[in-house]
Amino acid sequence: MKKVFALLLALSMFCALLAGCGKKEETDNVTVRVGAMSGPTAMGMVKLMKDAEDGTAKGTYEFADLSTDPSTFVAPLTKGDIDIAAVPSNLASVIYNNTNGGVQILAVNTLGVLNIVERGDSVQSIKDLAGKKLYATGQGATPEYTLRHILKQNGIDPDSGLTIQWCADTTEALSYIANDSEAIAMLPQPFATAAMGQVDGLRVAIDLNDAWTEIEDCDIVTGVVVARTDFVKEHPQAVETFLSEYEASVAYTNDNAADAAELIAGYGIVAKAPLAEKAIPKCHITFLKGQEMKDSVSGYLQILFDENPQAVGGTLPADDFYYGL
Repeated sequence: MKKVFALLLALSMFCALLAGCGKKEETDNVTVRVGAMSGPTAMGMVKLMKDAEDGTAKGTYEFADLSTDPSTFVAPLTKGDIDIAAVPSNLASVIYNNTNGGVQILAVNTLGVLNIVERGDSVQSIKDLAGKKLYATGQGATPEYTLRHILKQNGIDPDSGLTIQWCADTTEALSYIANDSEAIAMLPQPFATAAMGQVDGLRVAIDLNDAWTEIEDCDIVTGVVVARTDFVKEHPQAVETFLSEYEASVAYTNDNAADAAELIAGYGIVAKAPLAEKAIPKCHITFLKGQEMKDSVSGYLQILFDENPQAVGGTLPADDFYYGL
């Protein structure tokens, strides 16, 4: 009787083990719903988008329509309609704070994309902006806070040491540049590259990444990839597969600019492939994860917090904001 009982117990444990394995497989066999903004974040994701479309990706992905407004993904992330999204780093912090830790950063995907451009040669360094008029976009968002920090660290009061005229969008800023040969502007990539194709003599005077690294140890972290915390817990293998494929997609974009540009134009991320090819090296598309990700993001968020706490949602995120640590 004892032998029979032992046999039944062993069989039940074996069945439970099989059931557990089956449940794990089912949990990770999931369609990952992904959102991305048009611009550098989508440029780095384009190979994965193509592989998903062709059915050659390891994971199963459903990509939402590209958006120019990062807030588009806030509600879907909060409601669970999107699992993973590429968003500005400070917005990731805001969502984290507003959802009590409802999202985690998986990786950094874009460093600084801001350039100071002009048609002449009056600007060789940040200090040359003193006393000048600068057209810019991004008031009340990370471009403004990044610019203000760089100016202050270079001894220029951003409120009185120069005149900053905030424009509604990049098109408005471009109109000033086109009509005034002495105009100076702060433009993001890839728009800055596009503008140089439209305005004769327009040049990048300063890449703000370079100006930033002269004063800080961390990076300008423009974009990150976040996932719903619940999704990470429920589908760990799907998250790891996504990260692996996304890292490969970023490498493809940076290493195969001409081919990636064709895909970028094909998906309507940038109008023309030649423009996309020129812009890719200037967009600082990257992939950082783990401790390197945390160091970059936490350092940048601290600076934004010091400029304006509400820029990051009122408080700095805790350690559980960073995936894999």
